[in-house]
Amino acid sequence: MELAGLIYRARWEIETALDELKTHLRGARIVLRSKTPEGVAQEFYGLLLAHFAIRGLMHEAALSAAIDPDRLSFVHALRVVRRKLPLFVAFSPGREENFA
Repeated sequence: MELAGLIYRARWEIETALDELKTHLRGARIVLRSKTPEGVAQEFYGLLLAHFAIRGLMHEAALSAAIDPDRLSFVHALRVVRRKLPLFVAFSPGREENFA
């Protein structure tokens, strides 16, 4: 019975992460734009990295506030990151002089 509880918890955490990726981070009605398998893989890895970065920020915030990270809202953290992201843009990735 103890093993079943551990498996259920792990499955629930995986389902929650998939929901965060598919519904909140990517958007419910937005499909991947790439037309090639390599492009789809690149977009998927980008979503995974963004999810990991937001979860990392949430973990740091929870540690500094001495609370359980599971008590923080992914949706709220995502909204904060989206609102603050323009403040941290250093350059446009399309401009060649940025790489000189």
